[in-house]
Amino acid sequence: MEKDFIIAGFGGQGVLLAGEVLANGFMLDDKKVTWYPSYGAEMRGGTVNCSISMSDEEVSAVQKSHADYIIVLNQASFDKFTPIVRKGGTIIVNTSLAEKVQTRDDINYVFAPITQMAEEKLGNIKMSNILALGLLSKACGLVSLETLEKALYNVIPPHRKHLIPKNVEALKLGYEYDLLKV
Repeated sequence: MEKDFIIAGFGGQGVLLAGEVLANGFMLDDKKVTWYPSYGAEMRGGTVNCSISMSDEEVSAVQKSHADYIIVLNQASFDKFTPIVRKGGTIIVNTSLAEKVQTRDDINYVFAPITQMAEEKLGNIKMSNILALGLLSKACGLVSLETLEKALYNVIPPHRKHLIPKNVEALKLGYEYDLLKV
C-alpha cells in the first residue's frame, strides 16, 4: 500500500521540517519512504512544499501528480494543491491563513485554525507545522503520535532539543482537535 503526502506553505512555516518528521516517522515504522523538498530561491516568505511517499514496498516514484493527504498552511498552497488531492483523499486546511471553502465534493476536508491554535494554546505560531502533523496523524491513521514524537528526537538538531517538549505538546493538540468541527 503506497500513500502520498504533500505539506505546503510559505518559507518560514517549517514545512520542510514537518515533512522530515513525517518521513522519519514512517521509517521508524519500517516503511519505505521518499521525501522530496521544493522551494523557491526566495525561501522565507516564498512558496515551499515537500512530498512524502510511503509504502510497504519500494516507492514507485519521487514526485507524484496526485496525493492522498495534503496539508496546506496558507491560501496560495490551498489554491495550488487542492486540485491534486486524489478522489477520496484528504486536505487539511489552515483556516487561519486560508479560506474555508469546499471546492470539490469528492475529497475530505479538515478545516482547523492551525496558526491561531498554535499562538493561543502554545504561545508560538512556529509550532503550526507540528500541530498540523498531529491533525494528519489522526486523519490518516497511518502513523501514531508516539512514532512522530520519536521522529522529533531524530530530526530536531541538538541546539533545538529544548523545544521538543513544546513540539510534543503541539502534536497532541493537533491530534486532539475535533476533525469534524465546523
